[in-house]
Order: sequence, then structure tokens, then C-alpha cells
Amino acid sequence: MTTGPLVLGLDVGGSTTRVLVADLTGRILGTARGAGGNPVSNGEPAAVRAIGETLRAALADVDPADVAAGVLGLAGGMAGGVAGGVAGTSALDGLWPAAGLPHPPRLTGDVELAYAAGTASPTGTALIAGTGAVAARIEDFAMARCADGHGWLLGDRGSGFWLGRAAVSGTLAAVDRGELSPAGLAAEVVRALLPGPVAPDRLRGALIGAVHAEPPVRLARLAPLVLAGARAGDPDARRLVGRAAGHLLDTLATVREPASRLPVVLAGGVLAPGTPLADAVRARVAERWPDAGLTHAGSGAGAAAWLAARTLGASAADLAALHRGLVAGPA
Repeated sequence: MTTGPLVLGLDVGGSTTRVLVADLTGRILGTARGAGGNPVSNGEPAAVRAIGETLRAALADVDPADVAAGVLGLAGGMAGGVAGGVAGTSALDGLWPAAGLPHPPRLTGDVELAYAAGTASPTGTALIAGTGAVAARIEDFAMARCADGHGWLLGDRGSGFWLGRAAVSGTLAAVDRGELSPAGLAAEVVRALLPGPVAPDRLRGALIGAVHAEPPVRLARLAPLVLAGARAGDPDARRLVGRAAGHLLDTLATVREPASRLPVVLAGGVLAPGTPLADAVRARVAERWPDAGLTHAGSGAGAAAWLAARTLGASAADLAALHRGLVAGPA
């Protein structure tokens, strides 16, 4: 038996949907993980099905009528397209009453959600680098300004895509010079792109053909090779990581004041704790903003539930403790 009020958090991405239900003491009462639920990348029918199934699984052991507030985090383009920031589009309208929820969750963007997953401070900056890259100034947990996030063709400098593209470019340059080594980053790129041995005089064309045979954004899958190479001391990989860190710091500086002491939240796959790029970025942030509180984003679904709790009148101290409990949660 549970007693309300409860809060609901949904972190909806293109590949994964995560849902968390908690009470205002920070006790997590339900979690679930399901297929991607972003309508843009997955189509509306599949997205609605994924969100609905994951939502019902998370609510299985609680009374949905006890959910007093909820927040749904979705990629910024979708979030910005919903009037009033309420998750009540024609595609999603039926989900909430069907699940027994008394109110639809409020919609927020994925950048704002990542920021809230790293800090309870309402104002600061977020730097996100996964497949793409963006920095944002956040005010009262809403985006006030952003830089980059322009997509693979126009920007996303320092992102996973950028690392992958730069690795292929360096490999092709080595092939053109006749200096391809059997070991190191370039050799790893060749092995990743080509299924088997290729004659030296055909290698250049085979690499170009392999890259152009896939959507450009697929180059992001090579980013782990760069990060692994940098960790192992490969000089080419380390140079690329250094360049990527410089790009990301430039993007962050676009939205952050030179003497700011406000928090910085890092998020995204290539900025996950312990990656060479995250280490390089952390060092440069500490050098440029020595008084900044620097954190990594935790649970997005937990952050969404926490944002929902903020609307229910809890004290600042209670909200701080609740944040610590929810963003480190399992969802």
C-alpha cells in the first residue's frame, strides 16, 4: 500500500524510454525501461506504444490516481512544438487517462532534463555531447540560450559524430600519403569500416564507399575507437580528443560568462564519467572556471520526477535531499 502524493518522471529518447515513480521522501516505487518513444525518430504509433507499455510497467505496483504531478522529457524540437509545455498532443492524448493518471505530465526538453539530472541549482549551464553536441544556459530549469546543436552537417563540433568523421578523415589522409600503419587508430578505423582485407590500391575507394553507403550520422559509431585509442595513449586519438575538448569548451563559453561560478553539468555518451574526452573537458572547465560546481548528469527519469516534485510545494531542503535520492536512482 502506498500513500500519495506521488511524482512521475519519463525520460523519452529515440532508443530508450525510462519511467520512474516515487514519493516525496525519495522512495522509488516503480521503474521501467522500454523501447524508444520519440515520435520524430520512431514514428507516432511505435512511440505511443513504447511510452504506454513502459508507463504501465512502472505504475504496476502503485495507484496511478496518487500521482499528483509528472514531467516528460523529450527531445527539444518536439518539446518546443507543444503549446503550453503539456504532454497532450494528439498522439499522446489517450495515454494518460488510459493509464489512470489524473493529469497529463508536463513536457520539458532533453537539454533541460539533462541539466536537472546533474544539479538542483535552478540556473547554470549544460554541455551535452553524444552523437551531437550542444551547450545551453539554463534559468529556472528552462533553456535561456544555446550554442551549437546544429546537426552533423552544420556543427555538433566535438561530438561523437565529429570524432568519427575526424577519425575517418585522418585515416584517408594516411592512405593518401602511403603511411597507413598496421596498428593504431587508423588501422582500427579500417577494420571497423571494412569487413575483410582489401588490396592497397583499392583501400581508398573502399573506405570512401563504406562511409557513403550509410547515413552520415553513423560515423558516430567510430567515436568509441577514438576514446579507446586515447586511453591507450595513441597519439592520433589523443590529438582528436584534445581538438574535440577545445571545440566543446568554445561552445560552452558561448553561453557562459567568463567569471561565472554557476554549475556546469556534463551529459552525453562521449562525456560520460571517465572517458578521455570527459577528463579533458573537466580539466579545461576547471582551468577556465575554477569556482564552478562541475557534475555529470544522473538519472533522467529521476530528474523528471524531481522536476515534477518542485511543483508540489516542498521546502528547499526537502527538494535538495529528494534530488540526491532520485537522480542517482536506477532509471
